[in-house]
This record gives sequence, C-alpha cells and structure tokens, in this order.
Amino acid sequence: MNYQQVGASGVKASRVALGVMRIGGKTGDEAAEIVQTALDCGVNFFDTADIYGAGRSSMALGQALRDVGVPREDVVLQTKFGIFMDHELKFTTRYDFSRAHLMEALDLELERLQTDYVDFALLHRPDPLVDLDELAATFAEMRASGKVRHFGVSNMGPWQIEMLQAALGPELRLEANQLQFSLMHTHAIQAELHVNMEDDASIMHDGGVIPHARLRNMTIQAWSPFQYGTFSGCFIGDPQFPKLNAKLDAVGAELGTSATAVAAAWILRHPAKMQVVCGSMSPEHIRETCEGAEVADRMTRQQWWDLYFAPGNDLP
Repeated sequence: MNYQQVGASGVKASRVALGVMRIGGKTGDEAAEIVQTALDCGVNFFDTADIYGAGRSSMALGQALRDVGVPREDVVLQTKFGIFMDHELKFTTRYDFSRAHLMEALDLELERLQTDYVDFALLHRPDPLVDLDELAATFAEMRASGKVRHFGVSNMGPWQIEMLQAALGPELRLEANQLQFSLMHTHAIQAELHVNMEDDASIMHDGGVIPHARLRNMTIQAWSPFQYGTFSGCFIGDPQFPKLNAKLDAVGAELGTSATAVAAAWILRHPAKMQVVCGSMSPEHIRETCEGAEVADRMTRQQWWDLYFAPGNDLP
C-alpha cells in the first residue's frame, strides 16, 4: 500500500480507503473479515456517514474495529454528516448544516463508532440555507472539544468550497472533497479538455473541481470508482461495456494485475493525488482494489489515455 497526506492535515492515509456504506447488513464475523482484509492490505483509512444504513454501517464498523483489536491510533476514521433523513420513510427531507443537527449527528456517530473522536468530518451535501457564522462556530466547537480533528466536504463545487472556507478561516481548513469519479464518470476531465468548444463534452458540470482541488491542496476522494451511473452497477466485467473491459484486461495483462486494480490505478495515476474509496464488501475485490495503489506509478501515460478513450471519450 502507498500512503499520502490528506490535504495539508499532516495525516498519513492509505491511498485506498474502505467505504462502509454496505457493511451494515453484514454479520459481525463478516464485518470483522472485511475490516481485517483491508487492514492486511495496508488500508488505514475508513469512511462512513451517519445516514449509511440508518447508522448501522457505522455501528458495524466500530464493532469490527474493536473485534479485530486494532488500536484506535492506528486507523483514520472519517464520517460525513449534514443530510437529514427520515429513516422510516427512507426519504431525505433536507440538507442541514445547523449547529443542532451537526452536533447531534456527530455525537451519535462517535457512539456508533465506539470512539471519542473522528479524524475527519465531512459535510455530506451542500446546504443552501447554511448560516456561515453558525457553521464556523460549530466547527470551532467541535475542534476545541477534541471530537473532530479535521474537516472537509463532499459533492461540492469550487465556489461552494471557497464560500465555506472564507467563513471558516485558515484554522479550520477543508482538507478533502469526496466526489464521484471513475472511468465511467469523467466529465470533470472532459470539460478540462474541451475548452472553447460547443459540444456536449465542453459543459462544465462542476466548475473545475479537479484544478481547484490541486490549487487549494485538497484531496479528492473518489467514491463509486467502479460504477456506471450514480448507483447503477459495476462496469468491470459488464457486457454492456466491451471496449472498456477489453482495455482493462489488456492493461492488466501488461501490468500483471487485475482489471479492478487497473480501474483503481487509473484514478490514482492522476497527479491530483486522489484517494480511491472502495465500497466493495468482497474481500477479494478489496484486495484487488488495493493492488491498484501498487501499480499506479507503473501505469504509463499512454495506458492512462487508452483507458480514458475506451468508454467513448475523445479529444477535441
């Protein structure tokens, strides 16, 4: 496993993180095996959110970490909050950055995770009703209490981040932005290439999130690294994508690794120094994803471009 600093936090994190959205439905033994597999691969970074499985995912992660006996200081725990969900109706009713909601969500997460602090807390989605002064005071209180060491965002664009950071000030840096990014979700790169064009690929959906992250030294954490669509299926091995899978297999043969590792390495090869958030609960897939961190530095420029072209992307 290779490691990197998250933002400017000083935290040394594995380039592959384990995302546990789906762990809540596993048995205790299964959850422990999943976590132990990640640890054995060198993963030290675990990502969850208060809404995952109505809190069950964080509970399962916290118990699994205890069951495998890993010291708290040896792992980096990240949670996300700011979404208010009616779990009975299984429906999100609002995004909420109020002090009352964030403090309650954080305390519940600490209880579920069986810890007295999280290393990173990320705002999960943008709240258009955010009171900037209230948010700054809330984050300062969380930091002063020792409950949160570092902060970040998820699914936000550059101007949203700039607005929040201006209110938070330099002492409360936003270190990460968790975004969907993969070989089948490349519009952030397409818009960078199709500058001064009028075709569909030139549409700037996110305002330049990748160059902004590099400029501000924020770590992009790529969620759903193997999915097509937002919550569709895995593109690896899917007959709907024959050209992409043929190229994944070909590059895998050249690098001596699996198609899954190649798909992860494609993300990690980017000089923005992204993290891959692996959401698979399969020990085999976790191991294959972690191999991507080992081969990313060996992926050539042409291999990277060939993989970019394989889903149908082009150059202007």
